[in-house]
Amino acid sequence: MGEDAAIEGGQLAPLLGSRSPSASTTGSPSPDASLLRRLYTGHALARWGARMWEFSVGLYMIRIWPGSLLFTAIYGVVESSSVAVFGPIVGTLVDKLTYLQVLGLWLLVQSLSFIVAGASVTALLVYDDLKATSFPVFMALVIVTNVSGALAALSTLAGTILIEREWVVVISSRHPPAVLTGINSVVRRIDLSCKLLAPVFSGLVISFVSAQASAAALALWNVASVGLEYWLFVSVYNGVPALAESSRLMRTADATEAMLLSSSSSSEKVALTENALDWRVRMTEQLSIIPCWESWVVYLRQDVALPGVALAFLYFTVLSFGTLMTATLDWKGIPAYVISLARGFSAIVGIGATLLYPVVHSWVSTLRTGLWSIWMQRRGVGVDADGRRRRVAPRALDVRPRRDAADAGRRA
Repeated sequence: MGEDAAIEGGQLAPLLGSRSPSASTTGSPSPDASLLRRLYTGHALARWGARMWEFSVGLYMIRIWPGSLLFTAIYGVVESSSVAVFGPIVGTLVDKLTYLQVLGLWLLVQSLSFIVAGASVTALLVYDDLKATSFPVFMALVIVTNVSGALAALSTLAGTILIEREWVVVISSRHPPAVLTGINSVVRRIDLSCKLLAPVFSGLVISFVSAQASAAALALWNVASVGLEYWLFVSVYNGVPALAESSRLMRTADATEAMLLSSSSSSEKVALTENALDWRVRMTEQLSIIPCWESWVVYLRQDVALPGVALAFLYFTVLSFGTLMTATLDWKGIPAYVISLARGFSAIVGIGATLLYPVVHSWVSTLRTGLWSIWMQRRGVGVDADGRRRRVAPRALDVRPRRDAADAGRRA
């Protein structure tokens, strides 16, 4: 809610400014229903493959190196650090390129990444003796899997920014605010539905067929769906003139900004020369080399910066069905289909939230809805922590008399 966008007047606006053209919200009541259906279908196809991989990769890694969570942890670090470091670069590309260029790059990189990752995982699972017979080949396939997964995560991020943060805002810009709220709810519901059904499908395949079949199905899914996804999104782009208009306006604004920066570069160089002895200036120049530094500086200037950090700290305390937790449960002997059903239950709760949000939003406004949701999450975490403390306390009290008796026996 505070990560990539700000809520303004009941509408979802990109953090760095909307690319939508300025227009009145007193247009037609709703966009073309057929175009919205194509947008929803393309989004569902793209999210299905991403959710399949997100759930299954932990189970693949624990089978590639049985009895150890090392490969699962390494993959989690590689994927998360890639998004943290290169995510700002992805956002910059989305701003610089046209909508069609971002769309083609997103679908191409995502599909190829999942195809390569699925093929490499299939090879590792089929030839499970590679680490004994040809360890360099084994490690090369593991590295390819990690790099492909990281690229898939970055391309998925680009698609999320493009569709959920850009196109949805532009499509609804000439309609009443309730249209944006409704489209956002449907898009979020599609994502959560894929989060519910894709893991169940993968878990059933892994449990009752094989992990190799699941990895091969992931690769084949991306081969079969990428063309249809591109056609659906392009038809939406061609059917909504505001998207092409917004893309042209953004490129014009980028060109103007580049001219202004070049004209002021000489004065900035003089100022930097005068302040060359200032340690703060030197430190800023060094830190600006880091890809994500400027993006963090921009983010911290936003009004939603502190609420976003607070929400991140809240999520930091919550266990989620991530890669490492999924692999750990499988390592403990819980069948994959049971893990997928448990994850699906959490997605059902999230789908219920998308149905409840428009109603609550219309009653109590955006601010109160957000505050209530955060406090309810905090209460839930507190209840869970209190329950765990109550379960651990009796065991701790039971251990102390045993230790005291053992010490008394040794003294005797």
